[in-house]
This record gives sequence, structure tokens and C-alpha cells, in this order.
Amino acid sequence: MRLRTLAGAALGTVGATAVANRVLDRRAGELGPPLSGDDGVYRWRGFDVAYTEAGDPEDQDLVLFHGINAAATSHEWRSVFERLAEDYHVIAPDLPGFGRSDRPPLTYSASLYTTFVRDFLTESSEDAVVVASSLTAAYVADAASDVDVSRLVLICPTADTVPGRRVWLRSLVRVPVVGQAVYNAIGSKRSIRYFHDDHGYHDTANLDGETVDYEWQTAHQPGARFAPASFVSGHLDPDVDLAETLAALDVPVTLVWGKETDMPPLSTGRELAQAADVELVSIGDSALLPHVEHPEEFLAVVRGERTPADH
Repeated sequence: MRLRTLAGAALGTVGATAVANRVLDRRAGELGPPLSGDDGVYRWRGFDVAYTEAGDPEDQDLVLFHGINAAATSHEWRSVFERLAEDYHVIAPDLPGFGRSDRPPLTYSASLYTTFVRDFLTESSEDAVVVASSLTAAYVADAASDVDVSRLVLICPTADTVPGRRVWLRSLVRVPVVGQAVYNAIGSKRSIRYFHDDHGYHDTANLDGETVDYEWQTAHQPGARFAPASFVSGHLDPDVDLAETLAALDVPVTLVWGKETDMPPLSTGRELAQAADVELVSIGDSALLPHVEHPEEFLAVVRGERTPADH
């Protein structure tokens, strides 16, 4: 009798969890456009990859690749997108598995994203300035030697986000019901605010409610957990030496660092810049997202109006 009672309780818990998951999915609804511009779709290896573009197509191409986290999208560029479009033809994709791009239940990997970056740049731009954030900056650095780019601007680049690779964690997040519940906790508004406070923003007064709402909504789209499952378990960290990779490139590279970030800290940025012999500009009173907290200073870096001597 006791075993029957326990089994019933377990089934009841799973059932309640499944209902809660469905309620959250319905509340999220369809994800709206991340940026103001023209929407497009790039067909890549079975994915429909959504992107936004703006600016004069006759101007130089500038491609923006957002970073990776549980609620990542090209909405990350909201503070600078329209201003950049005054000078460039700007293209900002949602990476496969994120935002309004397809999110099939694949086992996502660093090599998939490096290949995507290489193909997207080859087929969608010419001699572009490429701006990339955090882990995605490592994919861009790895792909840049094979594509036609004019300059890289990399924001707090890293190839190491999680020590080791935890297959069990990836498997847990991917399983139905329970995995969805775990991911829903990671993608809750409380967690989004916590992670931004912990390492995203130096001053969370710069974090507005609209951003939290959009990130919550994207984290609750169908299939949203599959790419982040690989991220939180360490499977999206590329096997590259970032300093060697950057040093081997024959295009100008500028690293942009938030002075107050500790993931990775500015000292790591200085070591990377010295080892790779590239430029480093730091932006004060900002953490992992200097382009969000201080867009004017970041725009000056992209336009070449701010030099390494300023840091």
C-alpha cells in the first residue's frame, strides 16, 4: 500500500509539473521582433535563422552576433542597433536554437555555432565589420580566418565558461517534463534578474522591465531549453586557444571589456590583448554588457573614435 501511495504521489507531482510547464508556455505567447528593422530568414542546414537588418545596403556591412545564455537573442543589441544603422548596413541574427530562429531538439555544440558563423558571414555579408559578445566571440575568432571580414570587435570574449563537460546535466535539461521544469527555473524572471545582477550589469538600474519581459518570453518558447542545455553543461565551449587564434588573424581586432566584469575579469582581457597583440578598450562602470550600459562609449569604439589609450 505504501509503495502504491508513493507511486501515486510521484505521478501526481509529475503531472502537476507538466501542467505548470504548459501554463508557462501559453503565457509566453509568440515572440515579437527583437529589434527595429526589416525581418529576414536565412535558411541554413535545415534551420530557419531569423535576422534583422537596417541601414543602407550600399554602406559597409556590420554583423552583430549576440552572446549565449538561457535567454539570449539579438535583442542584446537594442541600445546600439539603430545608431549603428546610421553608418552601416547592420545585420543581427538570432543564433540557431535561440530567439526567433528554429529550436529543434539537437545536441548543440561549439562546432555547430562556429560553422554557422562562418557560413552566415560568407553568404550574408561582404568585407564586414563583425561585432560579437562573450562566448560567441570565440566562434567568430575561430571562423574569421576563413571569411572575408575587415575588422573584429569582440566584447569580453571567452572560450571557457564552464569547467569540464557535464553530460548528466545536459541530459537532465533535455528530458521532457522534469528537464523543462529545471529550465523554466533557470529562465524565470527572478533568475534573469539574478544573473544580470551577478555578472551582466554593473548597475542593474540600467536593466529595464521590458528587457526582463522579453528575455523571459524568449526563454519560454517551444524548444528553448535544448541549446542552453548544452551551454550550462559546458558543451558549447570551443576547443580553441583564444590568444593563438586571434594572433593568427590578419585583420584588426579590438577587445572591449567592462571594467567591473569578473566573468572574465579585465585582467584576463589585458593578458589576452598582450598575448594576441591586439587592441583593448575598457569601459568603466560596466560589466559583461558594456554596449548595453554605456552605448555611446561603445559606439565610439566601433566607429574608431575611441582608442586603446583611453582605457
